[in-house]
Amino acid sequence: MGIALLTLITALAISAVAAFYSIVGLMAIFSASAISIAVMGVVLEIGKLITASWLYQNWYKIPRLLKYYLTLAVVVLMFITSMGIFGYLSKAHIDQSKGTTELYLKVERIDNSISSERKIIERAEKQIGMLDSALDKYIELGAITKGLGKREEQEEERNLLNTTVSNAQLRIDNLLDEKTEYNLQIKNFEAEVGPLKYISALFYGEDALDYIDRSVRYVILILVFVFDPLAVLLLIAANMSFNEYNAMIKRRKSRKKNKGDITTTVQQQGELRKVTKEQNGVEINYYE
Repeated sequence: MGIALLTLITALAISAVAAFYSIVGLMAIFSASAISIAVMGVVLEIGKLITASWLYQNWYKIPRLLKYYLTLAVVVLMFITSMGIFGYLSKAHIDQSKGTTELYLKVERIDNSISSERKIIERAEKQIGMLDSALDKYIELGAITKGLGKREEQEEERNLLNTTVSNAQLRIDNLLDEKTEYNLQIKNFEAEVGPLKYISALFYGEDALDYIDRSVRYVILILVFVFDPLAVLLLIAANMSFNEYNAMIKRRKSRKKNKGDITTTVQQQGELRKVTKEQNGVEINYYE
């Protein structure tokens, strides 16, 4: 009796959790009618369990058409529950990874900004190089005085270019500090999904991080496959255990009812008959 009750409680607990996940998942899918979906989900979940139990108890008594329809209804309801669970778990993963997706986009924008700033530095340094080349030509021709004069003429332009380089480099440093902070948050997320990363690595090797979402879907499908079907099968197992327990109780009552009755057995042995009478384990034999 104990194992039967434990099986029943486990089946109802799993079914309740599955129903909760399923209803929340279906409400997310059909968010415009969330309350109606919740009511429908609760009623259908209860109906599924009662139908599965009733089918087992009356399997050999009901018409074939009714049997087939109710079996199909239970299977379809199990599929609906599993679909809701899939939606719930998928939404949970999306909510978790949504912030990380934003971080990746921010890092990408920072990389683009750094690339632009580096181009500014390259252009400024190229212009400074051109100014230096012009002075070198004066020196090569021996016109040092003209070269120094030209240097003075370039002073303002050189200062402007050097300021441009310094400002761009300062912006790059700030962007790199910001990128480091975002990368740290991404690393924290990767630590949270570490087990999934290693599961993904079994199938995708070094590209595991690129296939985290696909790996999560596989894990969700595995959970969905065993969740609600396990609840229904445990409910049927509980019915089997209760039936066995009730049969055992009936057998005990039958033995108690028959206790004290005299059992007579007659065997013909030639011209005589051997009569055996048994009561409460005591046996008496005589011949007639």
